[in-house]
Amino acid sequence: MLVIRECADEREEQLSLDVYNEAWPHEAVELDIVHSYKASLLDHADLLAHVDGEAAGSGFAALHPARPDLVTTMVIVRAEHRRRGAGTALYQALSAWARERGFETLETVVADDDPEGRAFAERRGFEESRREPGLALDLTATEPPPIEPPEGVEIVTWAEWPALIRGIYEVAVEALPDIPGGEEEIVEPFEDWLAHEMQGLGDRPDATFVAVADGEAVGYAKFSLGNLQRRTVFHDLTGVKRAWRGRGIARALKSTQICWAKERGYEQLRTRNDDRNEPMRRLNTSLGYRPAVGRIYLLGPAA
Repeated sequence: MLVIRECADEREEQLSLDVYNEAWPHEAVELDIVHSYKASLLDHADLLAHVDGEAAGSGFAALHPARPDLVTTMVIVRAEHRRRGAGTALYQALSAWARERGFETLETVVADDDPEGRAFAERRGFEESRREPGLALDLTATEPPPIEPPEGVEIVTWAEWPALIRGIYEVAVEALPDIPGGEEEIVEPFEDWLAHEMQGLGDRPDATFVAVADGEAVGYAKFSLGNLQRRTVFHDLTGVKRAWRGRGIARALKSTQICWAKERGYEQLRTRNDDRNEPMRRLNTSLGYRPAVGRIYLLGPAA
């Protein structure tokens, strides 16, 4: 017996998250982080598939303020329950949710080491739109790189200089549209951006590093942290204002992050970059990052 329903309470949300964490252990998160993420969305659906009373799959749809024209979905079915209709039923339910909100096209996400998941999407008319190969740095085998910002630039944390936040926002407004894969994203108004991008449960002022010149923020890089990944830290945005690019600021910010994480006993840094973002991928490779699990984004029709 197959039943699809929206998560009714925290217990069911945790069951849905358990399915996700099993399939994406390298990006496992706790429920508090999920609640923080949901609070940043315009709308969302969190679905559970039960097969004979057991949680067999999860379906999630998100409408993000940065891309209000696009519904992003993810369908996951536990290996032992596949080929019994749960994936199709979740896809149909998410499609109905999207159509109720006026969307006929969905974006879905699969891991780039999951050919079965990709094949599931392609059989339903989805085609690859972009990909973000993963990269990881083994901090246990890495010596901290030198931190060498250009002359006249210093690296501080947001915690040390809270008044920089408006300048950090200005960096984001300028940098985000230039990042491959983010060209169509909208930067929210300051107060919303602050709440959603800088003050979530995974965001910390002492783990947000700012390049400052003449008292002005000209670049920044931040981490996203969670309690389930006690030995791994995830890179979030690294951005530099256009007039300051090509001077080594991004390298100085990344080097600062590596030193910060290693000093605190973390063992691994992980990131993803759009495969068209050659400058950042080249920088990461030069700092010792090596290929890891990434994501493939596909666009296709609602069922």
